Amino acid sequence: MQHSRGRVLAKPVTAQLSLPPFRASAMDGYAIQAGMHDQILNVTGESLAGHPFQGDIGPGECVRIFTGALVPANADQIILQEEVAEREGMQVRFNAHSPSESYIRPVGNDLKVGSQIADQGDVLNPFLMGSLASAGVNLVEVFRRPVIGVFSSGDELRDPGVEVKDLLEGQIYDSNRLTVKQLLATMPVEVRDLGRLADEADVVSEALRNGARICDAMITSGGVSVGDADYISETIEKLGTLAFWRLNLKPGKPMAFGKIENCWIFGLPGNPVSTIVTALLLVRPALATLAGTVAEPPLRIKAKLTAPLQHQPGRTEYQRGTFTQRNGEFEVGHTGDQGSNRLSTFHNANCLIEVNKAIGNLQSGDWVNILPLTDLTK
Repeated sequence: MQHSRGRVLAKPVTAQLSLPPFRASAMDGYAIQAGMHDQILNVTGESLAGHPFQGDIGPGECVRIFTGALVPANADQIILQEEVAEREGMQVRFNAHSPSESYIRPVGNDLKVGSQIADQGDVLNPFLMGSLASAGVNLVEVFRRPVIGVFSSGDELRDPGVEVKDLLEGQIYDSNRLTVKQLLATMPVEVRDLGRLADEADVVSEALRNGARICDAMITSGGVSVGDADYISETIEKLGTLAFWRLNLKPGKPMAFGKIENCWIFGLPGNPVSTIVTALLLVRPALATLAGTVAEPPLRIKAKLTAPLQHQPGRTEYQRGTFTQRNGEFEVGHTGDQGSNRLSTFHNANCLIEVNKAIGNLQSGDWVNILPLTDLTK
């Protein structure tokens, strides 16, 4: 199980033993029989974690005990070491007091043997893995990681790393493929870089047909609009089924979605911001479901605008913003010109500002929903 971080459980998991599996001391102190803390007691031994005291406690006796150690069978009270008034040799006397609790953790205080501790669809994170290990679970059954192929599309693109001086006129660096791969890096999927597609119908058709044979889903960026060199949507429709290719969303209107054979296709817009927004809001939740998890709705927080926000009614819009907390309230402002080509608007952004399609321009002090990026990319 130690190599299973990030994988998705295919079956529920139950505890193989109770936790704790024995009565355990919750504190450092002395194990006694109840009602004897007002006497001078003989210390007959000690019980340490992993080294239990052997035997019972007799009349007038106690056992020095430490946190996590097994409590002797006939002891029913731990007196905290802070309550020791005096100890001389093997005798101890406690302060006069009434213990507020036993400070003994019963068997199964945390988990009971046979109880379910993880469900199908849970993602194995460090906390869950630790819980499983503590409950005696060493092997778990997980879903196969879906294979996700990532393309970019466009004759104008060059790979990052090419010298600036080697860029030809009209060429730009391909940032979308890198960005999409990084947005999937924390997901329980296997990402395959399938390269760049030339703006040629035959090339796009062959690449998508071949990709569909080896992938559970493919993601492309660019080539989904209505230009003469945009072949993604028509190729999906030709080779399989095109469910839609437009969204009432800003940024991200020209997005295609369909299926070729048994492979789902997400045709994302080519503008960098549109690629990111559609990947965050649509692709990641869909792939989470494909991987066997249960996709939760994104976290939405109410925040007050610190500056006016321009919005044309008609499409729900997601602007890049920076939010802070002040006097118990969240405040948010946008990160500048919100053009879908301006990847720089994500610099210092920590949220998306959601503006409903029915709303027009907003003023300082108006309340909006924000979607923290830490939640969208977790």
